[in-house]
Amino acid sequence: MDKQELISQIEVLRTRMIRAAADEPLTSPKIQGISQCLDQLLNQYARLFQQRSKTVCQ
Repeated sequence: MDKQELISQIEVLRTRMIRAAADEPLTSPKIQGISQCLDQLLNQYARLFQQRSKTVCQ
């Protein structure tokens, strides 16, 4: 997955979580599930960014 696709998916999940949080408590299983998926995407983005910055410095 490329950087732009990852950013797009992160934005979609972020928006979905904000909308769901307006209707449900933050501790609901739905919010927790979205949050976990968002965390995974953010971690993937961070790894991608770290790999690119290492190659630039070397």
